[in-house]
Amino acid sequence: MSRAAKKPRSTGSASTRTRERTVRARDLAPPIPRSLLDPLVAAALAEDVGSGDVTTELTVPATAMVRGRIVAKAPLVLAGTFVADRVFALVDPRISLRWRAADGDEVAPGTVVAELAGPARGVLVGERLALNFLQRLSGIATQTRAYVRAVTGTKARVVDTRKTTPGLRTLEKWAVRAGGGGNHRTGLSDGILIKDNHIAAAGGITAAVRAAKEGAPHTLLVEVEVEDLRGLDEALRAGADAVLLDNFAESDWAAAVARVDGRARVEISGNMDVRRARLAALAGADIISVGALTHSVTAADLSLRLDRLRRRA
Repeated sequence: MSRAAKKPRSTGSASTRTRERTVRARDLAPPIPRSLLDPLVAAALAEDVGSGDVTTELTVPATAMVRGRIVAKAPLVLAGTFVADRVFALVDPRISLRWRAADGDEVAPGTVVAELAGPARGVLVGERLALNFLQRLSGIATQTRAYVRAVTGTKARVVDTRKTTPGLRTLEKWAVRAGGGGNHRTGLSDGILIKDNHIAAAGGITAAVRAAKEGAPHTLLVEVEVEDLRGLDEALRAGADAVLLDNFAESDWAAAVARVDGRARVEISGNMDVRRARLAALAGADIISVGALTHSVTAADLSLRLDRLRRRA
């Protein structure tokens, strides 16, 4: 696969685009090595293609060559170009793909984000899967960017959760970063987050926090999910390093932050949308976790359009 030598097309103001690309998404490297990405893509191809693309094999000559372009049909933040590269490379390495926008770029409707050329059969076989990855990851990046913009001017940082598609967590969390957000725990081994069921099984907030503090390495912070001000007070007394205000009433956020008074990091979560994220940030949250960034995102609207067909002599 070849990549464009020229700069990606810009569709926003220069100042806005430069700031976001520099701070949030510039030069984002693929999150997993090819040795791990290729088996994932190969499995998805096997699921889709099965024993062969019957329609393409019956209707498209084996010698047919095409040119085409991937076009944004709605405003979006592009993400997943390296995955689309691998889809077409595994289908037919003769397919060339030239990107005119980069991961993390905002593009307008009608923008050509990539041009491709190669054997028609290979392009048609890989089309749907490449678009599926691009649309899913770009949808996540686009939604994340909206949340990030909502908390502009505050100290709050928007992060994801573990509510991801099984098998795609690394890619989906990378797409959050492409949109300007941050990552919460990637897996259960990455941090201590004592949730309601841990509290129930451990015998209470104090017992759970003390056990975690006694057994955890010094590099791991202990965060506790609390559901009311009483639970918050208990978590603070027990020595929690961070507290997660889960499903608190909006009217209680500022009071809870004031109650913490800098003794712990404050994360706010629960039924979060863009409006609530802004309010949580203004209330003084350090972190706003949003499961919707990955678990209920709308796919970005992209399509592949073929320009012409050529036959080899």
